[in-house]
Amino acid sequence: MIETIRELVGAHAGLPVAIGQIGDDDDLYRAGMKSFASVQLMLALEEAFEIEFPEEMLNRQTFRSIAAIARAVEELAPGKLAA
Repeated sequence: MIETIRELVGAHAGLPVAIGQIGDDDDLYRAGMKSFASVQLMLALEEAFEIEFPEEMLNRQTFRSIAAIARAVEELAPGKLAA
């Protein structure tokens, strides 16, 4: 569910702008997300979607944008985004 991801990004990414100003394809790192915040976001995503990111997905590309996160969640838990 993209709205859940947006809420989690807004709560955990530490962005200096409101989540409403971030598009799904906007680069979260360019928007101000730091490495520590990306780890916090990852943990929140794992809890919310009951998934675990494998080591090969623990990189900037996976968490670069809301759309990239949504693709990763869908890959790890098919159908969770539609729920």
